[in-house]
Amino acid sequence: MIKKLLLATALASVAACDAYAAEVLQKFDVAEDHTRFAFADAPVHENGMPAHGNPFVTQGYIYPAGTLQGESSGVNEDGSAVYPELVLGTWTCDGWFVGEGGNTESGVWLISRQVFVFNDGDTVITQGTELADKGVFNARPITGATGDYADQDGVMMQKLLGFNEFMGVNATFELSGDASVVTPQG
Repeated sequence: MIKKLLLATALASVAACDAYAAEVLQKFDVAEDHTRFAFADAPVHENGMPAHGNPFVTQGYIYPAGTLQGESSGVNEDGSAVYPELVLGTWTCDGWFVGEGGNTESGVWLISRQVFVFNDGDTVITQGTELADKGVFNARPITGATGDYADQDGVMMQKLLGFNEFMGVNATFELSGDASVVTPQG
C-alpha cells in the first residue's frame, strides 16, 4: 500500500512538473515604445539617423506571439500599450549602431543587449547582433536568466517584423536550446 501511495505521489509530482515547465513562454512578440528610444547626438548621418558607433537605449512591451501580425503596431502614439491586457512584461534594449547605422538596409545594424522582464519577475538576457532584414531569424546567445527561465542557456531567435507607424521596431522571439539544431523559416 505504501509503495502504491509513493508511486502515485511521484507520478503526480512528475505531472505537476511537466505542467509547470509548459508554462515557460517559448515564443513572444515585442513592440518598441518609440517614446523611450534615445540615441546620442553624435555620430549621426546627414539625414539625422544614428551612424556607426552611436549608442542607444530603448524599451517596449512583450506580447503573446502573433499579437503583432498584420497592421498591429502594439504601441499608441503616446507610448502606451495598444493591448494593455495582453502585456506580458517589459523589454529593454541597449547597444550600438554598426555598419551604416540607422541607414542599414540589410545585414547587421546593431550590437545589443536585450533584457526581457516578465510580469512575474522572471528574466531572460541576450546579447549579440540584430539584423535590419525583415522576416529573417537571427540567433542571439542567452547570457542570463532567472525564475522559470533559469535553465535556459541556448539561444533566442529574433525576427524583425518591421517598424510600426511611429518607427518603433516590432519583432518576434523564440527560445531555442541550440542554434545548431534550429532551422528557422522566414
